Amino acid sequence: MAKDPICGMEVDEANPAGSSSHQGKTYYFCCEGCKKTFDENPEKHAAGS
Repeated sequence: MAKDPICGMEVDEANPAGSSSHQGKTYYFCCEGCKKTFDENPEKHAAGS
């Protein structure tokens, strides 16, 4: 399981609602809204994960 960097929800890496890569790391999301928020400013949200 992975942690959604936006909301903190546990996400099944095998079946996420979305994923994004940033600086060589893959981030998984519980919903498209969290993915969109991350994609708008990945530097801000990746730092907190």
